[in-house]
Order: sequence, then structure tokens, then C-alpha cells
Amino acid sequence: MLKNLIMLARPAQWLKNGVVLAALVFAGEAGHTRSAELALIATAIFCLLSSAVYTFNDLIDRQQDRQHPLKKERPLASGAVAPPQAVVMIVLLVAVGLVGAWWFLGGHFFVVALVFLGLNLLYSLALKNVVIVDVMAVALGFVVRAYAGAVAVDVPASKWLLINTLLLALFLAFGKRRHELLLLEDGAVAHRRILSRYSPYLLDQCIGVTTASVVVMYMLYSFSTEVSTKLGTENLYLTIPFVVYGVFRYLYLIHKEERGGSPTQVLISDRPILVTVILWLLTAILILYYL
Repeated sequence: MLKNLIMLARPAQWLKNGVVLAALVFAGEAGHTRSAELALIATAIFCLLSSAVYTFNDLIDRQQDRQHPLKKERPLASGAVAPPQAVVMIVLLVAVGLVGAWWFLGGHFFVVALVFLGLNLLYSLALKNVVIVDVMAVALGFVVRAYAGAVAVDVPASKWLLINTLLLALFLAFGKRRHELLLLEDGAVAHRRILSRYSPYLLDQCIGVTTASVVVMYMLYSFSTEVSTKLGTENLYLTIPFVVYGVFRYLYLIHKEERGGSPTQVLISDRPILVTVILWLLTAILILYYL
């Protein structure tokens, strides 16, 4: 039972909450012990809250998940965990997460955590059935994470950070929709009703627009005089090749290997992507803290 409950929490997806740490790194606060502690606490809280969200989604989608070749093995869809047990788990995760938010990080962070839960509740109950809005809601969840990280370490939330987070999340979300549509084929609508409103061509157009937006916006960020002055370096442009390659590599995986279903799984399993992300992060840290 414990193993099934852990699977239900989807700890592998906690990697997504690394976005919470972005403000710590790019605001130059990673060298401050107290800021690092607060950022890690914030990340842990969002891991709890996101697990509650995943469990809630699996609870209400368990019938549709049984039509999916992979998701049918999830604990609720397979019957390994009963709905009442899932409800108890959701309540506990939300309670611990919100109490931790208030106790360790204060009222502002607590409100941001509530916004995160409210956005995901709206998504699960309504927004996931509205074309384009469904993908934007998913992307906004990452923006809230990024903003929460800034609140946790008490630094201004950079508009560059929020915009780049939004665009990258849109890129990944459209890629996931495309993967679902092609993987499930005739069974796509039975699994996710909104997929009837999409087509491979439409999603390819959306991916094309967001691909260009991600690359251009990151370049503008890297060359921005405002950013250079704030960070005390003009060398952030050295990280651009990693971003460009990472985006193009992900496009390759989407279109040639049809592996865009889970960005987290791609990050873990695709060595070129993983190495690129690590090199990008190490280069950014070197530039921001040592050059």
C-alpha cells in the first residue's frame, strides 16, 4: 500500500518544482545560507502541494486514465488505491503544505500557495476542457512556482524570469498535447476530451511560435542592459547556446522519437538534454557568482 501511495504522489514529478529555485539563483542569493534554506523549504512545500494536485487529478480522471496505455497503470486507475484513501492523502498533503507555508514563509507565500492550489483546482474541474486555455493554465502553474520562489527569498519577481518561464512551459505543454494526440490516435478523445479540439497541424503551429518565442526572449534577457546592471555581469549570453540546443533537441524528440509526453521523463532519460541542462546551470552559476 505504501508503495502505491508513493506512486500516487508522483515524486519523479517533483523535478518541476525546481522552478521555485530559479529566483534564488538568478537574483544572486544562492550564496546566502538563510535564503538558500528558505528557497529549499519553499520547494519542499510545493512538492507537497503538487502531489496533492496530482492525486486530485488522478482521482477525478481515473475512468479516462483507464483508456490510456500508460496511465492505466496508475494506482487509482488500476484500483490499487481506493478513492477514499486518495481523499485522505489529498487533505493531509494540502494541510501540511499550507501550514508549512504560513509557519516558515509567512502570509504572502501562503497566499501564493493558495493561488497555486486554486489555479490547479480550476484546471482540473473546468479549464482543462477549454482549448488553448488548458495549456495556458498549465503554464501559469509554473509561473506561480517561479513567483513563489521570489517571495520565499524576499526578492522582486523578475519579469524576465516570469515571461521566460511562461514561454518555456507553453512550449513543453503544447509538445505534451501533441504526443498525447498522436499516441492515443482514435482513443485520444476518450482519454482527454479537449484533444478533439486540437490537431497535429495546430499543435505544430503553436510549438513553432513558442519555440521562436523561447529562444528570442531568452536572448533578449541575456543581452538586456537592465539585467546586466542588476546581475553585475554582461556574460550571461554565454548560456545561449545551451538553451538553443536544448530547445532544438526537444523538438527532435517530439517530432522524430515521439517522446514529448512527459518533459520530466525526457529530462531524466535523454542524456543530451540532461547534460545540456546541467551545463547551462553550471555556466550560469559560474557567470553569476565567480566571473
